[in-house]
Parts: sequence; C-alpha cells; structure tokens
Amino acid sequence: MELKELYYYYNKFKFGEDIFHNLMRRKVHEILLISTFYDAYIFEQDGRLSEQIYGEYRQLNLSTSPRITSVPTGSQALDLLQEKEFDLVITMMRIGELSPFKLSKKIKQKYPEIPILLLLNVSNDVVLIDKNSEEMRYIDNVFSWNGDSKIFLSMIKYIEDYWNVENDTREGSVRVILLVEDSIHYYSMFHPLLYAEIMKQTQRLISEELDDINKRMRMRGRSKVLLCHTFEQAIELYEKYKEYIIAIISDIRYSYKGKIHPEAGIKLIRHLQMHNVDCPILLQSAELDNKNNAQELGVHFLHKNSKTLLHDLTRFIVNNLGFGDFIFRKEDGTEIARAQTITDFLDRLKVIPDESLLFHSSHNNFSAWLAAHGEFLFAKRLRDVQVKDFPGTEQLRQHLINIFREVDYEKNRGKIIHFDPNFLNIEEGIIRLSEGSLGGKGRGIAFLNSLFVTMEFEKRFPNVSVKIPKTCIIGTSEFDYFVEHNQIGDWITQKSDHEIQAHFIKCDLSPKLKQILSAFVDQIKYPLAVRSSGLLEDSQSQPFAGIYETFMLPNNHPDRKIRLQHLINSIKLVFASVYLQTARNYIESIHYKLEEEKMAVIIQEMVGEQFDNYFYPHISGVAQSYNFYPTSTLKNSDGIASVAVGLGKTVVEGERIFRFCPKYPKMQLISQEEILGETQKELYAIDVNEYNFELLENNESTLRKIRIKEADKQGSLAHLISTWDYQNNRLVDGNNIPGPRVVTFADVLKYDYFPLARILDETLDIGQKAMGVPVEIEFAVNLTQKPEQKKTPTFYVLQIRPLTINTDEIYIDSENVVRDELFLYTSSGMGNGVISNIFDIIYIDPHKFDNTKTLQIQQEIADLNNQMKEEDRYYILIGPGRWGSRDRFLGVPVKWHEIYRAKIIVEASLKDFIVDASQGTHFFHNLVSMNIGYFTVPFASDSDFVDWEWLISQKPYQKTDHLVHLRFDHPAIIKMDGRKGISFIYK
Repeated sequence: MELKELYYYYNKFKFGEDIFHNLMRRKVHEILLISTFYDAYIFEQDGRLSEQIYGEYRQLNLSTSPRITSVPTGSQALDLLQEKEFDLVITMMRIGELSPFKLSKKIKQKYPEIPILLLLNVSNDVVLIDKNSEEMRYIDNVFSWNGDSKIFLSMIKYIEDYWNVENDTREGSVRVILLVEDSIHYYSMFHPLLYAEIMKQTQRLISEELDDINKRMRMRGRSKVLLCHTFEQAIELYEKYKEYIIAIISDIRYSYKGKIHPEAGIKLIRHLQMHNVDCPILLQSAELDNKNNAQELGVHFLHKNSKTLLHDLTRFIVNNLGFGDFIFRKEDGTEIARAQTITDFLDRLKVIPDESLLFHSSHNNFSAWLAAHGEFLFAKRLRDVQVKDFPGTEQLRQHLINIFREVDYEKNRGKIIHFDPNFLNIEEGIIRLSEGSLGGKGRGIAFLNSLFVTMEFEKRFPNVSVKIPKTCIIGTSEFDYFVEHNQIGDWITQKSDHEIQAHFIKCDLSPKLKQILSAFVDQIKYPLAVRSSGLLEDSQSQPFAGIYETFMLPNNHPDRKIRLQHLINSIKLVFASVYLQTARNYIESIHYKLEEEKMAVIIQEMVGEQFDNYFYPHISGVAQSYNFYPTSTLKNSDGIASVAVGLGKTVVEGERIFRFCPKYPKMQLISQEEILGETQKELYAIDVNEYNFELLENNESTLRKIRIKEADKQGSLAHLISTWDYQNNRLVDGNNIPGPRVVTFADVLKYDYFPLARILDETLDIGQKAMGVPVEIEFAVNLTQKPEQKKTPTFYVLQIRPLTINTDEIYIDSENVVRDELFLYTSSGMGNGVISNIFDIIYIDPHKFDNTKTLQIQQEIADLNNQMKEEDRYYILIGPGRWGSRDRFLGVPVKWHEIYRAKIIVEASLKDFIVDASQGTHFFHNLVSMNIGYFTVPFASDSDFVDWEWLISQKPYQKTDHLVHLRFDHPAIIKMDGRKGISFIYK
C-alpha cells in the first residue's frame, strides 16, 4: 500500500476536527502537525484530543475553533505551507528523510513568524537534540509525550499565552504563573498539570458568579503559564509581569550567564526577594540537600525523585493558589428538563411532553444545539425533519430516536464509543467503560480497527472476515480513582507480590464502573480475556510486553454474581500488577517513576470455539514486519510469523511453534526432520467446566494443556497438521495415515485454505507505514464455517505494537575479519552498531550446564545481575538454550528484570543441547525494542563460533555453582551489522 492511499484513509476516518474553540485575541486557528499517521491518531482518539479541547472550551463558553492538518513527512509540510497559512507547526522526530531540524530551518527562513514546536515520543531522542544544538535555534521549544495527549493541549496554550499575555495582563489583569525549568521531561509533566488545575479553578470561579458579565470575565481571565529555561529569561519575564504573577515554580540547576549553574534557581529567588517578590514560590530539585536551601529562603520545596512528585505539585497548587445545557421547554418558555450530554438528550427525548417535542422540532432547536456541540451528523439529519410530514407526535418522536440510533451506528463504526448496554455486541467499534487514556495496547488496537473499517479491509479477502474481537476498555481514570479512593501509596511496595494482590482484591472499584460491569455481565456470556494496557505499555521507547498480567475467564458460571466477581477481581489484579516486583524493577530499569505509569484494562472477547470441554482458537500467533534472522533468499523486510494451535500463550512464552515468512509462506525454513523434532506437542485451552477457580492463587487456573493427539480427536486440527510417514521418512499433509501428528499448517500455508499469509503480509505493511516503524502483531484465527449463523472463517487482530530497530547501520566486510582475534562470531546476530564500554562477561559453564537445574541457574543470574546494577556495570551474557523460555527444560526461564544489565545476550548451542532460537516471544520483543544485542550461535557451524577454550582459560572474577564471571581491564569491542546479521566480539 502506498503512503498516499493510507493518507487518504486516515483523513477519511478522522472525526471531530472542527469543534475546537478559543477565546484570546490572537488564536491558533490552523495547526500543521507533522507526524506518522499512528501518532496523529493517538492524539485524536486515545487522548480524545478533540473532546478534551471542546469540553474545556464549552465549559468556558469559548467560540472559535483551531483546525489540525496532519501530514506524515517534512516535504509534504513544506508543500502545504506554500498553499495554506498556519499559525503553529508541531513536528515529531520521525518525519521522513527531512529531519525536524532541517525542516524547521527551511520553514523559519521563509516563514519566520510561525512558531515551531518539537514533540518527542521517544525519550532517547533528547540525545539527538543535543547533537543538533546549532540547528535547534530554529525550533521554539521542545516537549515530551509520555502517552497522555494533554501535552498537545498544553503546547497550544503555551503558544497562545505568549502571544496574548501582554495584552491580557494589561487589559484584563490576567494572572501569570512563572515556570522556570530546562528539563524537557519534567516541564512536559508540570505544564499540563498546571493547566489542568487552572481549568478546575476557573470552572469553580465561574460556578460561584451570579452575574453573566462577571462569568464572561472569569472565562476570559484564566491564568496563564509562562515557561522559560534560563535565569535571564526568568528575570526578564518577572520584571515585565511582576504585578500579575501569582506563583513562581523554579528548578535549581539550569543556565545562568550562558552556563549550567547548580544554584541558578537559588540565585533567582534571592534576586527576586531583594525586589520584594510577594507570591508563593516552589523550588524543585533532584537533589534532596537543596531542601535546606529552600527552607533558608522561606519557600516551598519539591523533590523531583519523589515517588509522589505529581501529587506533591498538585497539592502545592491547590493549597497556595486561591455553554451550555439543552433546556427543554414548553411553548410558553417554562423549563421542564435539561440535557448536558447527547446521552442525556436522547433519554429526555423519549419522555418529554408532546408540547415540548413539537415546539422544539418546529423551531429547529434540536439541530441547532447539536451542531453547536459538534454533532454534525445528527444535526444534518434532523434539519430536514418537518412536523407536518408525520401523522402524529409519537411517529415524529420515534423517527427522531431512530435517526439518533442510525447515525450512532454509522458514527461508531471503527470508533471508540461510550458504554451503552444496547451496543455491547458492536462488531466494529470499541466501547469505553470509563474515561482516561486507552493505554498502550488499547491505542494500537483502536488505531488498527479504525483503519480496517475505513478501508473495508476484509473485502480484499472474499469469504473470510478480518476484524478485532469485541472489545471494551476501562480508561486510566478508573485506575486513578482506585489508587486515590483506596489510598494506595508507596507503602504498598513494601509488601510481597501475593500480599499486594490480596490487598487489591479487598479494595473497591468505583460505583459507576461496578454498575457498568453488572450490566455487562448480564448480556455477555462468551469467554473473556482481561488484559493490561499501561500508559507506557507497547510504546516505541519503553515496551512493557509481558510485564503485566492477563486473565482468561470462561465466564460461564450459572450464577451471574460469581461471574461478575471473577471479572471485578481480574480487573483489580491487573491494577495490582503495576506494583508487583517484576513491573517495579522494569520501570526502574528504563528510568521511569512508578507513579508515571497508569493502567487501563482491556476486556476482550476470547477468540475460539468449544471442542468438548475446551475453548481455544484454531491458530494463534505473532508476526513481525522485520525479520532479524532472514534465511536463504529472504530479506529482513519480508517479515516473519510464529504460529501455534490453541491459545497464543504457546507462542508468546517461547514454547514449540511453527515459523514462516508471510511473503513466501510455502518456503520451508528448516528441514522436515527439524520440523518433526520441534513440532508442537501440546496446546493451551480454557477449561469451560472450571467454574470454581481462584485467580488470586493462580492466574492461570482456568487454563489447561491438551496433547496434540487429543486435540486431533476433537476434530480441531484437520487443516493444520501433517503426519510423519516412517516408511518413506517424510511428511504427508493431513491426518489420513497412521503416524505421529506434526503441526505444519499445511492446508493454510501451502494450499491457501485460509489466506493467513496474505492477510498478515498486508496487515504488517499497513501497520508499518501507519506507525512509521516496523511493527509486531498478535492474532488469532477461527476456521469454523457456519453459513446458517452467517459465521465465516475469521482473522482477529489482538494487538499491534511498534518493533523498534536501530537504523544507524554499519557495514562489516566478513572476508577481512581476522577470526583469531575474536572469541565470538555469528551470522545470526540481532542489533546494529559498535559497543565498546563493556568490561564484564557472565557465562554458563558448559561443563556444568544441566537443563534440569535451570531454576537454580536463574537465581544465580538474578543475583549477579543485581550486583552489576549496584556497581552500575553492564555485561555480556552467554548460555545455551532459550533465554526467557517458560519451558525450563529448553533454557533458563529468566525474567527481563533479572538480566536487564546485559547489553549483549547470546544463545550458544552445545553438542548435547541444541534448541531453536527464541525469536517471537514477549521477552524477546523487549530485548529488541531496548536495543540489546542478541546473538545466536549454532553448534558445529562452518562459520559461527564461541571460543569456549579461550573463555574457560580466562581467570574468573568470581564463580557460582553454574556461572563464571569474567572482568577485564580493557573493554570488549562488539560490532553488529544489522543489515547482514553479522556480529562479533573481539577478545
């Protein structure tokens, strides 16, 4: 698919862009957003940007509307700027061949008055800004996005406040908050929070005013936030607006006289106090010692490393800084009811008296009010309704109600809709059960669903369906409520994992959500998957795949109260997983604070069919648009898929699976003998007879393992298996002869019984172009055909996430490599670049390796990893089998937090222990996304090797029962050619 075609579809499904309103004299009317289609979608759908702006401005009675125009590349932006005027340019980092720095220079040279803001969504991009510091002068400021679209609102207000502050302070005595901070990460947290509190305060003041003129003055007079980064900028702004400043919030370490000064903030406050500053002041610092300095100055202090940083800032603001409804009327003007929302409006429409219905219909009031609220689809249909066209009032009322429902359906296809019991079985929309962000997984699946619906994707594949499972999402606002209402604080991290989970089970969800879940359980009887969707989860810079909990519920207990309790408990346990040891360690390892993570929850229809007492899909799998281990004539860009029969747990946890290339599904990647040896032996399924289970004791208590032989008898594998013919020493497709069953998916891949490969190839292509980076999808397939029920074979997308790869390629000429200088060489290396700062190697002693003792080895590795963490060192990890496998006999079942100090991870086969590499698991995805070198060294290869003799001859720094730790005076030099897959390490 070409980018132009994708751009067309993106614009087709984008909704609600023209409902923004603004009040100030100089306004942002036109915004040019330069980003991938995925990032633009997240702003509008996941963060509900349009509704946030509209809701805020409606409450403040504003009337003008900024318009966002999105383009995916810098070159398209330059073309568009020649055709149309823009007030603000916002660019992401990844915008095609033209970098944001070069783009900004070109824009400023031709349009010097247009402000340009750079928005980062990958934390490592701060380094790129440092590298381009000279060209940064063409960018007005930089913000960082952590998954919450409120930063976008904050950026608009940042520009508008600087435009209007001089006029608005002079004419309306508007108040000002001065924020002095040079850390992109921190001011991107503080700035949106300040505005959120300002909006709350403004609304409170409006509600207290009785006079309309004063109300309008309050609306226009919200406080402004002026952000600056240096001592000199702060002094200039203070001198200009000192009589209007109501608070000063300042970092301590920032630029003073052109250089970073460790006490610049202290100098600022002392200077201002000499000039009789009279407003609350907050000093903030990552160094706790500065608290004494703040106390000496008589000002407030905020510790940046506090686990309750944002809460502390909110408390400072609250403690230190002191349009409307539709009114249903009778013909004489008497008010009989009000509606604040469209849902309220529809409810009132069903019951208002005939007199009121006729009065508003004849005056076109319904259409006008809805248009003002941006509900243009409703308004357009209602505008043509004439009272005289109906024989009676009830026919008119029913017609209006039907219009609402019809337009709702059209509007909701591919969209995210509010909970309504009437829409629980919607096939092409996502239901939002509570407010807040959708989280990482929710963003991806909502985005892809919108594209599928808009493109009518399934029409490309006759006689099959392509969709997402029926999906409901609990937004992060419920998590915020849960934490606050149940007083979850830092104390919870002192408890064991089981104690944390037990405590969360005892806590309460919000009454509103419990009521919604009760209605949900009344209607939904199919098995459910309750999945995590953290705010930071599955993003480009900090993937959390496999870190949080997922629960599979049969949802078939005869007592609805028990089914409801199972659902509620699973939601609580997903919330609890944020605080468990694995998650806390992971969050710390990627330099985030625990309080920055918020949890949304996905409640999703389980894909599958019931076979005897078990429920499972015919096929589950993971596919990646970039293949790190291309073989034969395959290229990296051809992609790779890993599939299994039954639930996807087999694939994502590194058990026995089948791999193929979606572009060339008939190509056999390994020999038939290897296929026989590595074939799937068991599948995972939900036990539908398991009514009484306890999730707290075992989150997999509803799952069962079934032998492939048993599943074959159930009739679920007819098109998915082959049989090993011992007489002819070969595989025979199907199960028509006696012999061992081998899972090969032959009918699907070789004979196109179901177009799995073509669907995957196109889905990966669309996902990669839309997100701007290689992607990974999780999927499931039901092959069941029931024409009488209009049931066709269906491909379901369960998740989509970015698969980050390092694109700064290096090139290795393998012919000129002196192998005697190396202790490791592989042609199956993942990663790219040169690493020259590692002094430590930890390897499993090949003479002591025993795959029955991998749990002991796991603990030994975790202990050494903690030691390396305490010493702030990184290391090379080498061992046999699959790292991170859940099958402890196939490798060491480590978790990511137990090895995260390893910068290079090697799977090296031994003579008596040869196992296929572990590509395709959640664990592996995290390694890839965090740019960890990952090498596979097969045994007895003609080219690849580990020089075990050299390793063993080195003097150990320390030993455990199974591990050897080497430490050198000079660093190991590691070179990785991501294009060729060649990697090696010098002695």
